[in-house]
Amino acid sequence: MRRVLDTIYSVAGGIAALCLVAILVLVALQVGARLLDFLLISLGATPTRFAVPSLAEIAGFLLADATFLALADTLARNVHIRVDLVTQRLPERARQNIDGIVALLGAGIALFGAYATGGLALKSFSYGDVSYGMIAVPLALPQATLALGLFILAIALVDEAVLAFRGMDRIAGSGGSV
Repeated sequence: MRRVLDTIYSVAGGIAALCLVAILVLVALQVGARLLDFLLISLGATPTRFAVPSLAEIAGFLLADATFLALADTLARNVHIRVDLVTQRLPERARQNIDGIVALLGAGIALFGAYATGGLALKSFSYGDVSYGMIAVPLALPQATLALGLFILAIALVDEAVLAFRGMDRIAGSGGSV
């Protein structure tokens, strides 16, 4: 089971990284085209006037997708910033129990977010909602990805709670505490 969960987290993190690479490629294309046009105009030639249509909108969708898909992976790798000013002063077992309870509360919030965002994605899909840019992106796509990211985060938070209640949490001795 541990391997399956870690694979899910890693795959979601990998897809998040691909979203960031896609943003990089799109922005680099746009910047490169502008530099080429500047050079062509400077030389007296006709500019290409190439533009990536709906760049800001698509980059925004990709950034949101990357953010939400990376949440579970960063939690599982223990690289989230944790504020533990109160709990670090508690005995180990009490700290683990509180961490487990907080993780379960977070899982509940993440599940509610996944449910609400998933419902919104279904409505957007049924209505055929699309973005307003030059490229009509079906809004259900980024909304469904956000819901998926929140659902995977909920799984990771339940995983953290189970580890904490068993006394095996990844939080102990982490360098990510504040």
